[in-house]
Amino acid sequence: MATTTPNFGWVVPTSTDLVKNGATAIETLGDSIDASMAELKGGTTGQVLSKTSNTDMDFTWVAQDDSNAIQNTIVDAKGDLIGATAADTPARLAVGTNGQVLTADSTAGTGLAWTTPSSGGGLTLITETVASANSSIDFSSISGSYTNLQLQWTGVYHSATGSNFGFRLNSDSGSNYNETYTYLEGTAPVGVAIYGLNQTSMGQVPFGNSASSTTANQTVMGVLNVYNYASTSKVKKYDMTTFYYSNNNSRYNSFTVSGYWNSTSAVTDLGIFRAAGTATLSNLSNTSIRLYGVK
Repeated sequence: MATTTPNFGWVVPTSTDLVKNGATAIETLGDSIDASMAELKGGTTGQVLSKTSNTDMDFTWVAQDDSNAIQNTIVDAKGDLIGATAADTPARLAVGTNGQVLTADSTAGTGLAWTTPSSGGGLTLITETVASANSSIDFSSISGSYTNLQLQWTGVYHSATGSNFGFRLNSDSGSNYNETYTYLEGTAPVGVAIYGLNQTSMGQVPFGNSASSTTANQTVMGVLNVYNYASTSKVKKYDMTTFYYSNNNSRYNSFTVSGYWNSTSAVTDLGIFRAAGTATLSNLSNTSIRLYGVK
């Protein structure tokens, strides 16, 4: 007698069917197969077969770029990328210009943007200030998103001789600063010593030293680096180089300082303060003191 197959339920004859019953079963089988395969008919050149649902033998013919695939037409130029504007929503990101870098940007449609990297080998300007008539300068609320900090100054002078300026981290005026310095006057080293930059008697380790002339070649220039400043588990290494022309003895002077701040706190504030004397930090026209973040 006829029976059904386990996968599709097609009626097939068995070896015990009578001829008449077998013929009927074969006809039924053919009709069932034909009905099951009907959706495989048709289609046009280039189309592909796609499942319409989870039902067995439920297919449809679709273009190769179907609605559930990334469309070829999304990209239309060399270098284009595919991003997403939302879940299951691909979109084109046009190629940037030469030298730009791909950056995560939550404000962009695809969450990505081509940007021009900051100049200066990874330096990003955080803030700057004009030095004119300041007895102290404070750079506060420093972001922890960089690797190191770098303070640069040029064209700065003191309004009076015999004054010194140092720097402080997180307004710490204690004894946590330890460093060595080399002081060069002219071309010969004058001394090497150990001081803390917070000390008012430090004399030989100033920010900018005591250049007080407004003549361009007699003003102070220098750079201070604070390394791994955002760490909350390491002490902070720093170094500083200052160069100026002494209008008192007509010699060029240079200080090179290397030291560390004995604190594991992240640096969020860098201040410049007057350690001795009555001078203010001043500047020539169009100069300033700049704080950079270093990636």
